Amino acid sequence: MQSFRTEIENPVVEKDILELEKKIALFRNGQIDEEKFRSLRLARGVYGQRQPGVQMVRIKLPYGRATSEQLKRICEVSEEYSIGRLHITTRQDIQIHFVSLDRTPELWAELAKDDVTIREACGNTVRNVTASETAGVDPNEPFDVTPYAEATFKYFLRNPICQEMGRKFKMAFSSSDDDSALSYLHDLGFIPKIKNIDGLEKRGFKVLLGGGLGSQPRHADPITDFLEVDQLIPFIEGVLRVFDRHGERTKRLKARMKFLVKEIGVEAFLGLVKEEQKSLPHKSYPIDHASYEALQTLPDPQIPAVDEPTSLGYEKWKITNVLPQKQEGFVSIGIKVLLGDFYLDQARALADLVKKYANNEIRFTLRQNILIRDVKKELIPFFYQELTKIGMGDHGYNSLGDITACPGTDTCNLGIASSTGIAKVLEEVIIEEYPDYLFNKDLTIKISGCMNACGQHNMAAIGFQGMSIKVGDSVVPALQVLLGGRILGNGEGVFADKVIKIPSKRGPQALRVLLDDFEANGAEKTFPQYYDHMEQKYFYDILKPLSSTDDIVESDFIDWGNNETYIKEVGVGECAGVVIDLVSTLLLEAREKLANAEDSYAENKYADSIYQTYTGLVNGAKALLLSEGISTNSYANIISQFDEAFIGTSKLNLGKTFSEITYQMKDNEPSANFAQAYLKEAMEVFRHMNEYRGKEVNA
Repeated sequence: MQSFRTEIENPVVEKDILELEKKIALFRNGQIDEEKFRSLRLARGVYGQRQPGVQMVRIKLPYGRATSEQLKRICEVSEEYSIGRLHITTRQDIQIHFVSLDRTPELWAELAKDDVTIREACGNTVRNVTASETAGVDPNEPFDVTPYAEATFKYFLRNPICQEMGRKFKMAFSSSDDDSALSYLHDLGFIPKIKNIDGLEKRGFKVLLGGGLGSQPRHADPITDFLEVDQLIPFIEGVLRVFDRHGERTKRLKARMKFLVKEIGVEAFLGLVKEEQKSLPHKSYPIDHASYEALQTLPDPQIPAVDEPTSLGYEKWKITNVLPQKQEGFVSIGIKVLLGDFYLDQARALADLVKKYANNEIRFTLRQNILIRDVKKELIPFFYQELTKIGMGDHGYNSLGDITACPGTDTCNLGIASSTGIAKVLEEVIIEEYPDYLFNKDLTIKISGCMNACGQHNMAAIGFQGMSIKVGDSVVPALQVLLGGRILGNGEGVFADKVIKIPSKRGPQALRVLLDDFEANGAEKTFPQYYDHMEQKYFYDILKPLSSTDDIVESDFIDWGNNETYIKEVGVGECAGVVIDLVSTLLLEAREKLANAEDSYAENKYADSIYQTYTGLVNGAKALLLSEGISTNSYANIISQFDEAFIGTSKLNLGKTFSEITYQMKDNEPSANFAQAYLKEAMEVFRHMNEYRGKEVNA
């Protein structure tokens, strides 16, 4: 492990990796509780797999962008530490599987050589900032959202306010009113707008707040039609501070921000955000989009001599996979990636292709595909030829036959049924029996292996969710069929209705029933329009014969892609970073946070220092409350409970209430003087906490 330390140019990244290495050693030696260690590694992109003893590592690629060099670096890492398969997620990340925990620091160090990170790719953090893969080339966009997504990603990476929230937090930037980044189902979603103010064109965003999928999908609330771009970062930071303080931390299923917004109401939530403004380090945060845009150039490669194919396959591919760009003379080329899985020989060939003949980058898409941008129109035949050579020339990009699916029971602890197995079979049904639907982009199929909706099943025209059905004393793998979901545009969308539950092995027949009925009776309507016209009960009735368990056969007990009888096995989900806190661990954490606050103060990062001081105080308070058997469910609750249990009863005398001490952080400008005074006072409070705990232990 010593070798990587001298090869990492960024000392912040080096510190991260060394810390992970140290914590792994402490965990192996039994000095860190397993559940607490889980929280730490998740925030470093290391996620436990269904298979014992190995990890999934999630590589965080903001808005899905990877240069040729970065893609090759990911290939090298996958070849050395994983199994050579790359998986594209619905958040534009790359996942590699079957990685040894002990080798993750070394793996991270290798990725860092090309500025690729795994930091905060999992856990209760700000997850990858996603954006429309067409941002910058979209003919309908008011402006390129890429520099704003990039600035957001960088600002909140390692930011103290979002390291240990009650739950994960997701943001998305759409390139236009088409809302291809699905703003309406995110914690925060942004759609670009241009507004004329005093005769000048100003850039801004329509903002949506509090959306989400899962078992209780919620449409985000529109907050404003126009947030000026210099207010983007301050607004996000205010929202995160409120979520961090008031968000649920005990009941995992109620810990997403959508539940907090629903509970207290939009106006009350925004009122709390406004209260945070004084303590923010930036009242305005200009983002230099002009410099970014000035650096954008178009490639001018030599055009290889290639005869244009005359095959029907090429003509179909041009129709579905070649997208117009706003740049004259250039197109983008979509690559349909089956279930988001591709391999090292393909990835390396792609890296060489975009380096020499495009703009040295690809974008991984929200539908688990790849988009090559800035391709000269004259190169279209050449790209088809080269992509076909590596098995990536199939037509049907972003069509019905381009199914989205999470890994399900292949690797995920939460998987109930096989999502990839059924997805493969459904794609075969479409290709072989309904080939015309490979041109249909109004219909979508999305599949999740559980209710968490990583496969986005509850926003699809046709969605399937993995479940199980009890049949006598046995259990059969099943699918919940959902219908009618769609994107409406400009921050509006419709979630799919749950229609019926069927055994998994009848999934292909369910698809046939739906498509046959649509072809016979749908007339000129899109499928979502047809669904609205016929309504839920109609589709329940036509699918009901498939739901019967009276005629279950032996093969129904074996899930797709498996050879053995189905057993429902659900492990501990790590999406939320479940943690069982111990008093000593919390006090140790509090001490570490105060030490981090000292370091940040020394580096003149006063806002960071103040927030680290605040979280140190809260962790210390939570430790003492836990020692008294007092349960808590949010940071705000911890602060009020501590006053009630310790200050109000005179068990501790701090000279003022704990609330008064702690909440100074939101009532003061983040100056050097306040940061120093706040830290000094926190150290004194922590001394009192330690003394009290010491007396308790001795007693």
